[in-house]
Amino acid sequence: MKKATRQAYGETLVKLKEHKDLVVLDADLSAATKTDIFAKMAPEKFFNMGIAEGDMIGTAAGLALGGKRPFASSFAIFETGRAYEQIRNAVAYQKLNVTIAATHAGITVGEDGGSHQAIEDIALMRVIPGMTIINPVDDLETEAAIEAIMEHDGPVYLRLGRLAVERIHEEKNPFVIGKAETLTKGDDGTIIATGLMVQEALAAQKKLAEQGINVRLLNFSTIKPLDEELVIQAAAETPWIITAEEHSVIGGLGSAVSELLSEIRPTKVVKVGVQDKFGQSGDPERLKDHYRLTTEHIIEKAKRLASSN
Repeated sequence: MKKATRQAYGETLVKLKEHKDLVVLDADLSAATKTDIFAKMAPEKFFNMGIAEGDMIGTAAGLALGGKRPFASSFAIFETGRAYEQIRNAVAYQKLNVTIAATHAGITVGEDGGSHQAIEDIALMRVIPGMTIINPVDDLETEAAIEAIMEHDGPVYLRLGRLAVERIHEEKNPFVIGKAETLTKGDDGTIIATGLMVQEALAAQKKLAEQGINVRLLNFSTIKPLDEELVIQAAAETPWIITAEEHSVIGGLGSAVSELLSEIRPTKVVKVGVQDKFGQSGDPERLKDHYRLTTEHIIEKAKRLASSN
């Protein structure tokens, strides 16, 4: 089954529409962010703020101060870019319960092109004190993450995708913010992946196992706070780590893992991600191949690391 995490976002909001504090805001992109589903079912709780992300975040902050739990929705490139000051000063500085729900993240926005492909959004949000960052792998995890966010204190950056992705979970499991998930066990190396790169990493793990290379695969849907215990355990029990993300190799998951291990347990870390380049217009699958964000490229790096030990 394939479903985009942005679709799961809209559907989950509808399931939670009876929550007395839930409100949803959008920057005139509700058909794309899928908040239009919620708007039809609970129009009194939906606010279209127009093409004005800064105003939307400021309004969300005000609603949060009034006791509401706003989900402010737009494309990742606009929400983290245009509204950065408001996210920093109006929301995070005051530790408000605002969820910045950003869809269309990464290069798989596809034909919308480099101007709309956010590959630096995680880095921007990571540096903000107290910001929680969640990047779900599939529709079931998206639903569980939103349920967890409703009980969470403080600002959250929820990163969602345009592209429909395979479901890797058979059922919805409770989502614990700050805890990663071990998908496969192995001692030859570790792959730490997030978002849709988990699907690519899972396919790589299976093919590597067929070739006698048994890798541990970890799903890091929470990027901040990082599950430091699981990273350190992987570094202690396996000789190398590959990180995989649909984001720049600068400032994202790979950087977070490397920063931790450089201080605690120096370990060989190889990053699969966008290599300091902008995106470009094209078919999402062809773009993944162009930017080396595929199963084959993960396998290539894993085999090279395995042969060097």
